[in-house]
Amino acid sequence: MVDGRGQVRPHWRGLLGAFSSLGYPAVAERGRRLDRAFEEEGVATVLADSPGRTRRPWRCDPVPLMLSAAEFARLEAGLAQRARLLSAMLDDLYGPQSLLAEGVLPATLVFGNPHFLRPCRAPAAVPFPRLTFYGADLLRGPDGQWRVLADRAGGANGVGFAAENRNLLARALPEAFRAVQVRALRPFFDTWIDALQALAPSGVDNPRLALLTPGAKQETWLEHLFLSRELGLELVETGDLTVRDGQVMLKTLRGLKRVDVILRRIKGEATDPLEFDAGTGVPGLMQTLRDGAVRLVNAPGSMLAEAPGAAPYLPACARALLHEELLLPGLETLWMGDPAAHAIVQAEPEAWRLRSAFDPGEAAPLGALEVFSEAGSAAPWMFAATRPMPPSAAPQLVGEALEPAPVVLRMFLARDAMGNWQAMPGGLAHLLEGSGAIAGPPARRGAAKDVWVIAEDAEDIVGPAAPRAAALAIRRASGDLPSRVADDLYWLGRYVERLDAAARLLRALLSRLLRGAALPREIAEVRALARCLHAAGLIEAEAAASPADGTALPRALRAAAGPGGALLGLLEAVERPQVAVRDRLTHDMWAAFAHLIQEGRARLLLGTGGVDALSQAATAIIRFCATLSGIAAENMVRGGAWMFLDLGRRIERATATARNLAHALDQPPQRLEAGLRLALEICDSALTYRARYLAAVQAAPVLDLVLADPGNPRALGFQLSAVSDRLAEIGGAEDGLAATAASLAARPQALVDSVLLATDRDAATAALPAALHALETETAALSDAVARRYVSHVRTHALGETESGTPD
Repeated sequence: MVDGRGQVRPHWRGLLGAFSSLGYPAVAERGRRLDRAFEEEGVATVLADSPGRTRRPWRCDPVPLMLSAAEFARLEAGLAQRARLLSAMLDDLYGPQSLLAEGVLPATLVFGNPHFLRPCRAPAAVPFPRLTFYGADLLRGPDGQWRVLADRAGGANGVGFAAENRNLLARALPEAFRAVQVRALRPFFDTWIDALQALAPSGVDNPRLALLTPGAKQETWLEHLFLSRELGLELVETGDLTVRDGQVMLKTLRGLKRVDVILRRIKGEATDPLEFDAGTGVPGLMQTLRDGAVRLVNAPGSMLAEAPGAAPYLPACARALLHEELLLPGLETLWMGDPAAHAIVQAEPEAWRLRSAFDPGEAAPLGALEVFSEAGSAAPWMFAATRPMPPSAAPQLVGEALEPAPVVLRMFLARDAMGNWQAMPGGLAHLLEGSGAIAGPPARRGAAKDVWVIAEDAEDIVGPAAPRAAALAIRRASGDLPSRVADDLYWLGRYVERLDAAARLLRALLSRLLRGAALPREIAEVRALARCLHAAGLIEAEAAASPADGTALPRALRAAAGPGGALLGLLEAVERPQVAVRDRLTHDMWAAFAHLIQEGRARLLLGTGGVDALSQAATAIIRFCATLSGIAAENMVRGGAWMFLDLGRRIERATATARNLAHALDQPPQRLEAGLRLALEICDSALTYRARYLAAVQAAPVLDLVLADPGNPRALGFQLSAVSDRLAEIGGAEDGLAATAASLAARPQALVDSVLLATDRDAATAALPAALHALETETAALSDAVARRYVSHVRTHALGETESGTPD
């Protein structure tokens, strides 16, 4: 921020002026607003709970890291050259290996590197670029010169977070953006999208692009989600892809769809189990890459270029391959496999830090110092030694004041459609926890920083050329939904509905316990509700059979809400698929889910302290679920995502409604009125019944309302009709599953008709529980058939399409 004379650098003055105008108390409040925005986006819970791992919130300092236009231009030129060099090195090392033959690069650094993937040397029928996206970690030293800490050629993470930092900071601190001309990030992403499309195999006018992620359980999941949204890519996992007839195909509801370009965010050795030892990936993917049927960004094996041990040889490689001198230096590094370098480090060991020679993020293991001992077992060639350097400081907001903190910067470059490397005018900076010199990427990093590149008035705006794609046909179908996503949405709908049903049963039972179930009718209702809760897996059979006025039942309900209890388990069950389908949810729907999970967990834990608090927690969960249903109804396009979400909800509600009505109506004849009243409450239909029939409670009208009324969204028949409609929309009106669902949908009306035609309606009503349990079982069987049909791809031609996605 300041130069050697202690003066504020020109490109910082506009931002500091904006802060002064706002006042630092207001800037601090904007910082808190920024933290809340990240929390609402779910970035604060990017790491899932697991043994030995704690949640760590993502924080972005409201004070950006500023780069002048001239400084950025120098960095872009140096990194572009470095990207060209690493690309040429990969082509050589997986090709003719002239660098090894001429002694420019030691062979041990290549053949001893676990990231040198030998299958990648196999000849390719169609040549492909190995490196089209590149990142670098940078440090500015005490002399003001930037140096490379680490190259990121395998797949530089962080570009999605950089975009999210910019988006949320612009919302929290718009005054700063008005005071400073900051170069936008969008042109870089447009250029990158155009470059990815240009990589598609020849003859493909409208290529399908995908981002291959290891999945929602990984720390990088949210980064991949943000990046896929910025670039408009399909977010897929290895299980979503298959190779058929020499092409990579995406498994969707409407069969298999060709994928042309894959932005790879999994390890290279995890891409193809037929060629690598990891045992995971897409069988046959590497051969399709060699045949030119697909392009991977970056190609497997590109992590070879990240080796810290190769750093001392990069200047010579640049002269050999590019005939240029290296513009941007790295930290002084020596490879311990070189006897001369080994002697230098051994003479002054305190001035160097040992690190892996092959992985920039891997620290030297215990016992690494044995490389200096003749009797040691550590092999020197496995290590590099780097002279540490203290990073420069940048201002961060602490309380209501600016304080200096060490910072490192990651920048990103993409090769455009013309083959030129362009840097993103920004990046991802991180404050460092602690002080002192560093010799490589720090293991622990503090708050992130947005990176601002100052725009000059005379600066040209660089963007991609006009799109090459042909005119798109109008489409209103959403059949290309990946089967894995359909499965997650289906179970998300089921778990939300299951949670809502559990909360309704819990509230109904707690309301009776709170007022004291003294009357025989109320005792019968309590016992019926307890049976429902046991059938739903919320309490044990002993608690369900305990006296209504005893302590065992309330204790069991509090345990269900506590740690390890069934209700908290349902919240966690909602969270798992919700995280996996975040890219399919609107922002409002995601925020509602996050609120449900956070508030629901907090309220349930409070509810363990008493029955009244637990009742309030159940009411809050019911309202949250109603909010989610409303947002889904109004904000989701009626396509594949909504269909499977709604299908899951309707099947779960139908199953639960049939089961709960069976328990409610399982009463002796003298208690049947209590069962009917409870049926109205379970189906949230008491108000409608009173409006229609006043106070009289009779079997036929109650059963018509809760079983067969097509206008009651809580009726059993309504659920089954909706299931039939969804299955017909997904599979066609002639589909067998839709016909099965339609048959089930007619059953509730038949049950009502059987009561209406009976001479003794009370006796006919008392016989319904067995029929309702049978309907519950058949609905569950339908659910299993849906899963087999659309998720596991047991039927190859699920929707009357061939594997290429064209109609039969």
